Amino acid sequence: MSGIKAVGVRVGGRVQGVSFRAWAQVEAQGRGLSGWVRNEADGAVRAHLEGPARDVDAMLAALHKGPPAAVVREVTVQEAVPEGGTHFDIRR
Repeated sequence: MSGIKAVGVRVGGRVQGVSFRAWAQVEAQGRGLSGWVRNEADGAVRAHLEGPARDVDAMLAALHKGPPAAVVREVTVQEAVPEGGTHFDIRR
């Protein structure tokens, strides 16, 4: 998996009830990324992203804005171990 970057992301703010997960899935798939996104009990959204570093970085920049109805207040990123997935899922 040389050249693959994987990160875990937590997005806080008004990010639930605004189609954030569906938007993130479309954005990630458009960049050819694999991983997943899910709502957290505390109102945040958590995601795992993996793919070429430039595409992961572009997705991280997009997550700072989110979909139109979202109000992103914080994005926390941590390095992660690649899971080797082949698609991007919305998890419940």
